[in-house]
Amino acid sequence: MADIRTVTDSFAVAPQIGPEDVDEIAAAGFKTIIANRPDGEGGLDQPRMGQIRARAEQLGLTFVALPFSGAPTPEIVERTNQILSEAETPVLAYCRTGTRSITAWALVHGGQGMADEIIAAGANAGYDLSSLRSLL
Repeated sequence: MADIRTVTDSFAVAPQIGPEDVDEIAAAGFKTIIANRPDGEGGLDQPRMGQIRARAEQLGLTFVALPFSGAPTPEIVERTNQILSEAETPVLAYCRTGTRSITAWALVHGGQGMADEIIAAGANAGYDLSSLRSLL
């Protein structure tokens, strides 16, 4: 069972999902899945994006691969913004723990004067984004 953590009405994050979780994700109403975890990062036992993509597409969901390691670069933030602006919602983004995904989402909103709201949304989803305050 996927550990889906709602951030906003249109965006949620999760730790690593597998193809077996996609039916539940679709049933929960998600329309788009963003994969932020590189294949193989967790070793041979980690579910591969191709398997997750195949199941998502069978169920009519959009699957977008945007894997990255570490903190999101400006290019990753820009691409995340583009994906989110074009994606059918709600969107579920996943990585190893969900932290990379929610960090990229938070940085998309940087400079909009919404630091308190973003940090609160992260906290409500179980993530401490307070270290990003100066970037938000």
